Amino acid sequence: MTDLPPYPPLDPTTFDLIIVGTGVPSSILAAAASSSGSSSVLHLDPNPFYGSHFASLSLPDLTSFLNSNSLSPPPHPSNTHDFLLSVDLVNRSLYSVEISTFEPDILGQHSRTFSVDLCGPRAVFCADESINLMLKSGSNNYVELKSVDASFVGDSSGELRNVPDSRGAIFKDKGLTLLEKNQLMKFFKLVQTHLASSLTEHDETAVKVSEEDMESPFVEFLSKMRLPPKIKLYNSPSELLFLYQMSLQMIRLLILVCRIILYGIALLDHDQDNKETCGHVLKTKEGIDRLALYITSIGRFSNALGALMYPIYGQGELPQAFCRRAAVKGCIYVLRMPVTSLLLDKASVRLASGQEIFSQKLVLDQCVTVGLESLSPLTDQQKETIRVLVPNEISSKEKIARGICIIRGSVRADISNALVVYPPKSLFPEQLTAVRVLQLGNGLAVCPSDMHVLYFSTVCDNDDQGKAALLSAMSTLIREQVPENLQTDSIVENDTAVTKPVVLWRALYVQELVKGEFGGDISSTSSPDGNLNYNEIVESTVKLYEQLMGSGELFKEETSQENTAEEDDGDDVIED
Repeated sequence: MTDLPPYPPLDPTTFDLIIVGTGVPSSILAAAASSSGSSSVLHLDPNPFYGSHFASLSLPDLTSFLNSNSLSPPPHPSNTHDFLLSVDLVNRSLYSVEISTFEPDILGQHSRTFSVDLCGPRAVFCADESINLMLKSGSNNYVELKSVDASFVGDSSGELRNVPDSRGAIFKDKGLTLLEKNQLMKFFKLVQTHLASSLTEHDETAVKVSEEDMESPFVEFLSKMRLPPKIKLYNSPSELLFLYQMSLQMIRLLILVCRIILYGIALLDHDQDNKETCGHVLKTKEGIDRLALYITSIGRFSNALGALMYPIYGQGELPQAFCRRAAVKGCIYVLRMPVTSLLLDKASVRLASGQEIFSQKLVLDQCVTVGLESLSPLTDQQKETIRVLVPNEISSKEKIARGICIIRGSVRADISNALVVYPPKSLFPEQLTAVRVLQLGNGLAVCPSDMHVLYFSTVCDNDDQGKAALLSAMSTLIREQVPENLQTDSIVENDTAVTKPVVLWRALYVQELVKGEFGGDISSTSSPDGNLNYNEIVESTVKLYEQLMGSGELFKEETSQENTAEEDDGDDVIED
């Protein structure tokens, strides 16, 4: 930043809302506040790119960002004045990072052609709230999404079982037995009938899941729905043997079907069979809602074959789309501009340029906190004003372990873009949470044509636990480079792992989970969570907006003519 020319002073110097950080939550807030027509918004970012911790970066930029955010930098020099009470702001360390490069020459030639996500693996359901907000705000005109080709449930043996996304897909799936197809189709029919009946509340003949079942654990409801029908009493040994064999088959079926539904479709993190270690036991009502999201996503858009989509050029396109929409509505953007301190006596902030900007409402990025040495002279009331910026040691200790692998080849020769889920205990007995893997290829403009990018993630309590799960999933899907002096014809010929794609570059990093919080004059946004989609982030952002701006509508419906007049040239790629 010292090499850049100084910024000219901002004019005006007073805004209704100042937002620091251009991640997904911040960008939605900026677009919504700007679209309201009643608020002037200044949107700042200390980085030279949009997206903050939701950005998509080249390999050199990704490495630099991870390393710089794994160490807490010293606080900015405090420019205090006798008549002002200044509180210094510093960046909180969010990551612990390990990066390995196996073929530096090859990667060096293509390093700038990669667009790698910081918050992966992540995709969007065609019917989820982030898509609805994009359609409502007009941000969809600035981003193009493509369908994720397939989803699988994997295990330690390397087998990948297809996750069928509809009753038709179940019928065509050659990997499922007839009994498995019948049970899955029966369950899909039940969910679809229940959802349809919810729209006809006065129809007493409609099939619905009972209120008692809706409040029960989802895993118990699944077990109940997969029980075999009542069988008459068997007397002969042959009939008893048949019953025993059928019971074993039903148990195997129950385990497989439950794994597909719980972790491949509902996309749960924790082991639902172990209530002692499960971080969140899902109720049937929430489970049905998750299945409804999956089912209603299928076929919503003509350019998405399945339930999931991914933005071309990476997840960083989503916050940029909302930022561009905000700019159209009058929001002012300044990159490479950190906020160095709060001036509590004047309801203002001091920028790195030295200029003071005034606003009664301030929303900061999740990594921004206060220098502890600044707290001592404050009164209790002043400390309460900035409480959302003070690290809370008692808050949730849950973390997210993430991994990125650049590979030569594909985990499935016939598929480029795919989601793979490893349910709890599927990789090793001590695995407490699911591991999700998203493979993306050149068709999404994120890597060269002969390579793929793999994203891994799992929620965890500590670094060692998370990394162990990620490394186990990596060893199941890919293989590391073998030095040439160790390769022999016999090794290559007999090694079954030779068919696995080869890893060229790998990063492992454990991220702290920071919840956003409303604090009146000063609020903060959430860090990337461990979910595949953005629904929880959107939900918390909508709540924060309502607290900041009142209970008004997040985005006013806008006519297609208005959108067409204001947007850049280009084809709409998401149409409701």
